[in-house]
Amino acid sequence: MTPAAYQEFFEGIVASGQPYGPPGGGYGADYTKLNLARTRRIRKTLKVLPDVQAAMEAAPPMTWLVITEPWCGDSAQNLPVLEALAALAPAITFRIALRDSTDLIEDHLTNGARSIPKLIAFDPTTERVLFTWGPRPHGGQALVMGEKEKPEGERRSKEALAEALHRWYHENAGVEVQQEIGACLAGLARKSQVQGALR
Repeated sequence: MTPAAYQEFFEGIVASGQPYGPPGGGYGADYTKLNLARTRRIRKTLKVLPDVQAAMEAAPPMTWLVITEPWCGDSAQNLPVLEALAALAPAITFRIALRDSTDLIEDHLTNGARSIPKLIAFDPTTERVLFTWGPRPHGGQALVMGEKEKPEGERRSKEALAEALHRWYHENAGVEVQQEIGACLAGLARKSQVQGALR
């Protein structure tokens, strides 16, 4: 889907008032509605870092495919940032695929899990994968994994962890996502320079 088609799909789910989520996930209609509100807020408040903007504007041709779902809280925080970055890049085609309607995620698992959002950047001519990113920036991932490493009796509840993670996202304001994508593009540029020197 294009970003516009995905947004229309997302808004349609919220307008229906029906629960939407993975089988047995326990995601109610209110949660998806909250995700839509988060997405809209980030679109209005995101400030793109100047060096990242320059990197996006100079990015080589590639396709960015993000595997995600409207019920995903991490996607609500990260997808609008990825969309905004791709919109700055004339050579990047941005598309979205639903995790639960395709088996694409099976080739891009995170520690064996079907975690989303997952960005796969690939060469549009050769379909060679250039880099992947996701499901969340390093700081958010460290928070989640740090909680999982605690003894079971000391871990926060699922709700408390989600609250802490979304607080982290709010305070970070999309900076880490941008920095990590910028680093991926810088890595591609270095690799291209090395290959050019070897020719």
